[in-house]
Amino acid sequence: MHLNIKAKRQLLKGALSASLLAGGMVWLLGGNAEPVASEPSVNRPALTVRSTLLRSEKWARTLTANGSILPWQEAVISAQMSGVRIAEVRVNIGDKVKRGEVLLTLDNAMRASNDTSKHTVQGYIIAPDDGVISLANANVGSTVQSGAELFRLIRKGRLEWRAELTAEELMLLKKGMSVVVSVGEDRLIKGQVRAISPSVNMQTRYGYALISLADSEGIIAGAFARGSFDISGGKKRLQSLPQSAVMQRGSKTYVFVIGEDKHVHERVVTVGQRKGDRVQIKQGLKADEAVVESGAAFLTNGDVVKVVKA
Repeated sequence: MHLNIKAKRQLLKGALSASLLAGGMVWLLGGNAEPVASEPSVNRPALTVRSTLLRSEKWARTLTANGSILPWQEAVISAQMSGVRIAEVRVNIGDKVKRGEVLLTLDNAMRASNDTSKHTVQGYIIAPDDGVISLANANVGSTVQSGAELFRLIRKGRLEWRAELTAEELMLLKKGMSVVVSVGEDRLIKGQVRAISPSVNMQTRYGYALISLADSEGIIAGAFARGSFDISGGKKRLQSLPQSAVMQRGSKTYVFVIGEDKHVHERVVTVGQRKGDRVQIKQGLKADEAVVESGAAFLTNGDVVKVVKA
């Protein structure tokens, strides 16, 4: 069968297009005959950290508390007569006095003797004990009234620490127990438990212990103080970590344990007492388990880390 010229041209154009298309397909396939494997994903370290292990140490078991420095005993000094004027005041607040020392003198007073005659006497107010004058209400020229407070004396100049504690804490204490009291600018004073209150305030739920101080020279009554009781009677062995390794979230305390694959995992632990920058770990961690010492605050559970030695 003979085709006309127009039909021949259309067949030729279609064949040529098919050829070009096939050739293009061959070229595309030939250029990528084998698929290139994509690079495998790599877990890159999230943070470079330093690791640490539990450290076995001997610590004394301690109990800390707050409180105030107070006088051991205060004596209230008053006159036993009325209507007599003060002639001279010889002491002031802060003065140290000796037992029997004259604190003030009174104007001459008339007194009746056994033979009904009258004579004048010189009145004195004296210190009942050694100590330090903590309050003075006496002024020259004023008239004294019987029983009115003229002076207050800190007996022996002796101060003590009154520690505020809960009932549970008070039950851990014993008389004679050693205490270290911190007052002022890091001044440390040794002391001993002198007395323990047998009850607590039902509103505050706190009671107190009185601590005698070995040296209270230069301390001001009323000063705030913080103390530490040695309730172990010695030292006991325990396990500890640096403070930087121990995290807190709400009521949960945890550390980041470093796995063999360098992934970190949160581990809840139970902590005990603290000493300097160390924290006792009571439960939750084995001695051979490495944990993140520094940088833990920037990690989340499952992160990959690069570990360096200290």
